[in-house]
Amino acid sequence: MTCQNSNCQCGSKGTSDFSELTPVLEEYAKVPGSLITILQKAQDLYGYLSMDVINYIANETGIKAAKIYGVATFYTQFRMKPIGKYLIMLCQGTACHVNGSKMIEEAICEELKIKDGETTEDGIFTLNNVACLGCCSLAPVMMVKTVNGEETYGNLTKEAVRIILKEIRNRES
Repeated sequence: MTCQNSNCQCGSKGTSDFSELTPVLEEYAKVPGSLITILQKAQDLYGYLSMDVINYIANETGIKAAKIYGVATFYTQFRMKPIGKYLIMLCQGTACHVNGSKMIEEAICEELKIKDGETTEDGIFTLNNVACLGCCSLAPVMMVKTVNGEETYGNLTKEAVRIILKEIRNRES
């Protein structure tokens, strides 16, 4: 099988090699009610749930691909499209909302020319609003996640978020 996505994060270099998923399936494939856990771990490994991943999980677990797809599309935690190299998770919890997270979202959207759930054309950034990051004392707060880890930015202002995004973009140049 060949990956259909040029931004694929599965690390398979052109072929769908799901060997990293094998230990997960060995542990959970026969455990009733473990589909969500399998999907979470697959998404952690590959960045999103491609149809190739869903079909592979279906073959390995005996669960119909249609059922797996239904579960994956029902829960908002699952992504069906690849994300950018930098996943911006912007907290919209109560403390962040009260402290201006909507203004921070506006600044991100203006700077990157994307909306919540979208990825920039260059594949660098994806914006996801999240319910809570658990950093209420830093409100408003965002976390920027990459394959190498995550960075949390708190007490944000519109200007601060623009500077952060420009610094990240400059690193990519």
